[in-house]
Amino acid sequence: MTDNAAVSRFLPDEEATLALGAEWAQSLAAPLVVYLQGDLGAGKTTFTRGLLRGLRHEGAVKSPTYAIVESYPFDGFTLHHFDLYRFSMPEEWEDAGLDDLFGADCVCLIEWPQQGGEFTPAADITVSLEHAGEGRRFTAAAHTDKGRKSLEAWLN
Repeated sequence: MTDNAAVSRFLPDEEATLALGAEWAQSLAAPLVVYLQGDLGAGKTTFTRGLLRGLRHEGAVKSPTYAIVESYPFDGFTLHHFDLYRFSMPEEWEDAGLDDLFGADCVCLIEWPQQGGEFTPAADITVSLEHAGEGRRFTAAAHTDKGRKSLEAWLN
């Protein structure tokens, strides 16, 4: 896989989106920053829910739209799920103290990363979900060596 290689799949329904997230969870390792991009209702939180189920999280998985971040501790790392949709200006990133949640033992999934502007840490991987007919198109692209290694581990 080259540094900018992308993985793409058609997901016919919500169950396929959940299953894909659970599949990727088996090879997920910290540290990693993943941007989740797509329109409202494209499946970003559904994908995250599948990923968390694949990590054996049994509780509720809700969109962090109002809380900004939901954190899930696991053996070896913590997964932080951010949703910056409600940010009205990028400086809210600093006001919320979100930098404190990034580290060597964290996997960070960030919905609406553009809302944090230059404060949002760079992505190792961008996951895009787009409506496609009755389903959605999933695309994951690596931007760093960590991202490439993560996608390679998942595909192998």
